[in-house]
Amino acid sequence: MAYASFKDFCVAADLCTADQFDDWRMGYSQNGSAEDGSAEDGSAEDGSAEDGNKEKSSVGSLFELVREKSGKPETDFLSLIGQAFDWKPVDFSNLEPTKEALRKISSKVASQHKVIPVSVEEGVLMVATSNPFSTDLLNAVRFAAQGPVNFVLAPSEDITKAYEKHYGVGADTIDALAQDQVDEEEDLELMFGDEKEIAEGDQEASIIRFVNQVILQAQKSRATDIHFEPQEDNLQIRHRIDGILHVMPMPPALNRLQAALISRIKVMSGMNIAEKRLPQDGRINIKIKGAEIDIRVSTVPTVYGESVSLRLLTRDSVLKGMDTLGMTKEIEDPISKIIRKPHGIVLVTGPTGSGKSTSLYSFLNTINDTDKRIMTVEDPVEYEMAGVNQVAVKNDIGRSFAHILRHFLRQDPDVIMVGEIRDGETAEIAIQAANTGHLVFSTLHTNDAPSAFTRLIDMDCEPFLVADAIEAVMAQRLVRTLCPECRVEQVVSKEYLLSVEFPPAQVPGAKFWQGKGCDACGERGYQGRSGIYELLQNSEAIQAQVIDRAPASVIGQLARSEGMKTLREYGWGRALAGVTSIEEVLRVTQVTEDVAEPVENF
Repeated sequence: MAYASFKDFCVAADLCTADQFDDWRMGYSQNGSAEDGSAEDGSAEDGSAEDGNKEKSSVGSLFELVREKSGKPETDFLSLIGQAFDWKPVDFSNLEPTKEALRKISSKVASQHKVIPVSVEEGVLMVATSNPFSTDLLNAVRFAAQGPVNFVLAPSEDITKAYEKHYGVGADTIDALAQDQVDEEEDLELMFGDEKEIAEGDQEASIIRFVNQVILQAQKSRATDIHFEPQEDNLQIRHRIDGILHVMPMPPALNRLQAALISRIKVMSGMNIAEKRLPQDGRINIKIKGAEIDIRVSTVPTVYGESVSLRLLTRDSVLKGMDTLGMTKEIEDPISKIIRKPHGIVLVTGPTGSGKSTSLYSFLNTINDTDKRIMTVEDPVEYEMAGVNQVAVKNDIGRSFAHILRHFLRQDPDVIMVGEIRDGETAEIAIQAANTGHLVFSTLHTNDAPSAFTRLIDMDCEPFLVADAIEAVMAQRLVRTLCPECRVEQVVSKEYLLSVEFPPAQVPGAKFWQGKGCDACGERGYQGRSGIYELLQNSEAIQAQVIDRAPASVIGQLARSEGMKTLREYGWGRALAGVTSIEEVLRVTQVTEDVAEPVENF
């Protein structure tokens, strides 16, 4: 059916009455005129809408205003528009824009007008938009394409996601910068004084905007790390999301602005921008929508330039309660008692990025009270805690872990937290502190809990002191948790379960899950992370083995006979509970790589 105007369509579709439309239009005209000066009623140029790909007069923001006032979801509203004016919808979940189409429209035009080129069919460019009534949009796209264009409909959110995926975050900014750089190089000799300063100022502002865009995108994606990695012919940016690295789509011209981007990050983090030969460390403190974010920055010189890593820490991600760490009662109850003991060492072990610092902060947060004097030595201080005396290591002035710990013992502490035991001297002082009536928390890099004893002995600590000082060792890993929106049951064969050492007694009736992938989780099937744990509580039998310098495997067997669950056994429980998947448990517990895929997947 053809409509003489956008107003007629809205009335016919029961989106509003004629009077309501006039009131909305009046209010819109008073608050801002149409972007293109087109007909106020949104009527089509030819007085009809028989051909949906013929240019329509724009209502600009009025179109969006009507959609908002109608109360209909955008998808439903666009569906009505498409049926009325013969515009076809497009679903980007099952569609990949072609490279030929993407080359037709620049990132600047696509970003400014919120469109995505889809394909080229018989010389006609198909372009997706969420506002088909904007004459400015239609004209700009046709001019950029330099040829015939047909328009299809897609929700604005889908267009934004497609833009970030195919053009890259901040592509319009980078394209403009790259062009500015070319222009400056070509006209360098003709530029003098103030003109040059203005041009450089413009470029600097755009660089700032791009770096902000990258950080905002990382925060939106729940990334914990951002890596700027110079390559031979490009600058690669990767985000670590839920422990897994993902390459971020970036415009090809990014490598030309590598030096400017890295300099901007150095300025933000208080580094020396002139020093490019040595590694540097710094920090950035920012707020995003009221949330405080602490960014630790590290630079390392590589063959193709400086590699920059940003670690994003939020107060919520660090200062967690023990009930949010993924601990079941069989771990939470004993560890809650252990961290309240008057003396001894409690160690948390695991590789980098396994959540050790978060666990230590959680312990301190649990026992932090006015009747306890708590002191920490960290490298660096990841987050400030009220009521806790925190000291940062500065090796360049001789303020090492060991140096600070010696002075801590003269400060009358009740609880001492050591960020990491890295050497024998620090280990000896920590043991001395524990054996003189202090409770000591620290981390150690070992693969499992039993190995903590042998590791300290390898640091030349006396076995009898190690055996006496350690109260408990908790090994941990982080597994990705299944997305609740797309979690589906997984069929797993008995043979497969037995091949990965799943307890035979639990095979009958065992039910597992996996993530199918959806918009909520970015098609990854996982959303967030949770801990799996291995808690070894010291005993007289274990102490005897430590004093005899027994290997970690013997200590581990004894601990298991006393009730300790291994990381993998604990992980099986989380998989059975539907928290994570079999594949994730196997990944973080270092099962051999030649294990086959489980089975029928979705």
